[in-house]
Amino acid sequence: MQSMSSTGSLRIVRNQIVVPRRDLAIDFANTVAYRGSTSEDSLHNLDDLLTWLTTSKALAETAVAAMPKLLSAANVDNANFFHDAINLREAIYRLLHATALKALSPPADLQRLNHALAETPPRINLAQVDGGFGWRIEFKPAPASLLAPILWSAADIIAGPDSFRLRECANDQCLWLFLDDSKNRTRRWCSMQACGNRAKAHRHYQRHKDK
Repeated sequence: MQSMSSTGSLRIVRNQIVVPRRDLAIDFANTVAYRGSTSEDSLHNLDDLLTWLTTSKALAETAVAAMPKLLSAANVDNANFFHDAINLREAIYRLLHATALKALSPPADLQRLNHALAETPPRINLAQVDGGFGWRIEFKPAPASLLAPILWSAADIIAGPDSFRLRECANDQCLWLFLDDSKNRTRRWCSMQACGNRAKAHRHYQRHKDK
């Protein structure tokens, strides 16, 4: 259920239930394809971001649908809002990239993530939904609030056991991130149907070429 509330000039969306998804931050980072080559960004404006949040089920449609009115009521510049959201995405990507490579996290990006986490709605109320549980929260017209489930996912991956499962695609042109849930943790590709098959085809070509 959605309800709108106003506190002074600040409007919020109350009673939204967010169901956590462990790989949500990875999906968000992967909205840029071919980071090792000519990158392709699938998010170009705020409308693209809101559509992605809906289709990825990061947020309920009601919360996403209410956001444009909240931004307008708060006199938020949509272009700046989107720019801040994309900067958060890139900080999340660099942190996950470093985690996948077992490298030191960039301090500035960690500081940015921590600052954003401090601005997310508190996770203090659980609610039952669809036979499971989610967090009952309220959204404000701010990037950290809109991206809250993604920020939580990023922090949970970096600080939790999934940090040992985080991988980067072995295709040096792709570099998509993924969680390796294979039994022996030997997965190398973001997808066997995509990068895996291309690598096999390339090896086959090289073997026959060298004969």
